[in-house]
Amino acid sequence: MRGLVDGLQESLIRVVANAALDRPDVLKFWFGESDEVTPTVIREAASASLGAGETFYSHNLGLPELRHALAAYSNALRPAGAASLSSDRIAVTSGGVNGLMIAAQSLVDAGDRVVVVTPVWPNLVAQPRVMGARVYTVSLRPRQGAWSLDMEELLEALTPDTRALVINSPNNPTGWTLSGQEQAQILSHARKTGLWIVADEVYERLYFDAGKGACAPSFLDLATAEDRLVVVNSFSKSFLMTGWRLGWLTLPRTMMSAVGKLLEFNTSCAPVFVQRAGLAALHHADQITPEVVGHLRRCRDTLVPLLSALPTVEVAAPPGGLYAFLRLPAHHDSLLLAKRLVQEAGLGLAPGNAFFESVAPQMQGWLRWCFASADLARLRQGVERLERWLRL
Repeated sequence: MRGLVDGLQESLIRVVANAALDRPDVLKFWFGESDEVTPTVIREAASASLGAGETFYSHNLGLPELRHALAAYSNALRPAGAASLSSDRIAVTSGGVNGLMIAAQSLVDAGDRVVVVTPVWPNLVAQPRVMGARVYTVSLRPRQGAWSLDMEELLEALTPDTRALVINSPNNPTGWTLSGQEQAQILSHARKTGLWIVADEVYERLYFDAGKGACAPSFLDLATAEDRLVVVNSFSKSFLMTGWRLGWLTLPRTMMSAVGKLLEFNTSCAPVFVQRAGLAALHHADQITPEVVGHLRRCRDTLVPLLSALPTVEVAAPPGGLYAFLRLPAHHDSLLLAKRLVQEAGLGLAPGNAFFESVAPQMQGWLRWCFASADLARLRQGVERLERWLRL
C-alpha cells in the first residue's frame, strides 16, 4: 500500500496554485469553488447547534432526520415513474471526496479492473488505484471545445471482468453531461454483466439546460433499489458549502452495513453541527439552489463569449458544472502554460493535464477556468489579462 501511495501523482492544480497562493495580484480561478460565502441561514443553523451543545458523536450513517430529508430531497428531483428512495439507502459522509473513497473501499479489491471516464477530477482515478485496482480510462472526445462520449468505445471497455465503472456527470472539468439515453445503455449493460456503477453526481443541480429547479439526468431516474449503483453527492457546490465537508451516498441496502463500518474506520461520523447545517440547506433548497444556478449561468454566459472571441482560444459553453474548459492549441504543455499565465499574466487557471490519465499531444493546451465568481467584473478582467498575454 505504501508503494501505491508513493507512486500517486501529486495534484497538478496544487503545483500551480501553491506557488502563488499568497500573491494578491493573481486572479485565482484554479480551485473548484465559488468565492461566495455559505448562505446565512445555513451558518446560523450550525451556530445554533453548537450553542445547544451538540458536540458529540452521531450515528455512523448520519442523523436520522438528515437521512430522511435527503431521501425526500432526492425523490423531489426525480421524474414521474422513478423508483422512490427511502432513507435506509442513504449514508451521510464527510464530503463528496470521502463518499467516493468509501465507495472505492467498499467495492474494489487489489487486482480488480476499474474503468474511469476522463478527463476527470484526478481523485476519481487515484482512489481505485489506492485500493490496488487496475485502472483503465476511456476519454471523452473534444470537437471545437465541446466534449462527447463514444458510447461504443465505452461499452467495449466494460469487459466481463470489469468490476466497476466510475463516471462523473455533469463532468469536472468539461461540463459534459450524460443523457438519459446514455445512462439507460450503461445501466442495461451493468445489469447484464454484474458491473458496479459509481456515479459522481455532485454537480447534478448545476445544470443549465433544464428548467428552474430541475437537475441533470441522474442514474437514480432509472435505477431500482437492487441495481449495482452507488451515487455520490455533496452539499459543496449546490449550497456553497465546500469547506463544511458534507456529502452523502445512495446505495443498495445490501451495502449499508459495510459502509457503516467503513465510516466508523474513516471518520466515525460527520459532525452534528455540520449535519444541522445540511438540514437547513435542504429546508431552504428551493430558494438557495436556484439562485446559485442562476448566478452561475450569468457567470458562464459572461465568460464563455469573451473567451470565444479570442482568435486562438477553443471553448464551448458547458451544459453543467462550474468550469469553462478551454484550449490554446499553440501550446503543447498545459502545466507549463498554467505556470506561465500565473507568472506573466497574473492569471491563475488549472492545467488541463491534471484531469487526463495520459495526455496525447491533441489533449495538451487545455486549461480549466472556474467561473463561480461573485463579481462578474473579475471574469472580464481575467479575460483581459489572457488577451494581453496572448498578444505578447
